[in-house]
Amino acid sequence: MSRPVTKKPAAKGEYIETDSGNKVSRRSAITGTANITLGGRTVIMADVVLRGDLHSTRPTASSSGKEGTPTSISIGKCTVISTGSVLKPPCRMSRGVPNFYPMKIGDNVFIGPNCVISAIAISSHVHIGANVTIHAFAVIKENVKILPNTVVPSAMVIAPGSVVGGRPAQIVGEVGEGWGVSGGGAGNGLGVGGGGEEKWVEGGDLRELVRSIK
Repeated sequence: MSRPVTKKPAAKGEYIETDSGNKVSRRSAITGTANITLGGRTVIMADVVLRGDLHSTRPTASSSGKEGTPTSISIGKCTVISTGSVLKPPCRMSRGVPNFYPMKIGDNVFIGPNCVISAIAISSHVHIGANVTIHAFAVIKENVKILPNTVVPSAMVIAPGSVVGGRPAQIVGEVGEGWGVSGGGAGNGLGVGGGGEEKWVEGGDLRELVRSIK
């Protein structure tokens, strides 16, 4: 009698890919998934921490008038959260009780490795270097570049088109014309940690980078 042939289980890839093209690493740590929205073709890399469990306790009404699920973190399209970064909604104490506020991140935002982010808003086409800390309630406008190792203080508002660096952060320049288009800054081999990265442009459309991460 011949023995039944057993098939080896298919190897699981690094990323779980959703119907809308989001890629979420199996090694990321995401809590409160019901309170997190991903816009599509967004990448969450290994060892990223998303604290969706930290949300407002105040009731939110949906379009139907019924109480809805609160949103803790909203991330737009073609955004990349690199290895080891932590996203935690900003918090303000009121009578000894922590109140968390929703964090909103736009489209084509690149967050480098090992960042800690508690901004209340990051607009589209923002490039954040490695090891950056952005404290609670900071607002990052569109077309901004934050240099590696920068510390952005609480409630700082960074104007559109700025280059920011330092501890604490200061405006050190402007991105200038050509930001976000070919030739404005290639992301070849920045070591975002996903593997297979191809040439891409800081502040530009990140679809090619998202496509190359496997």
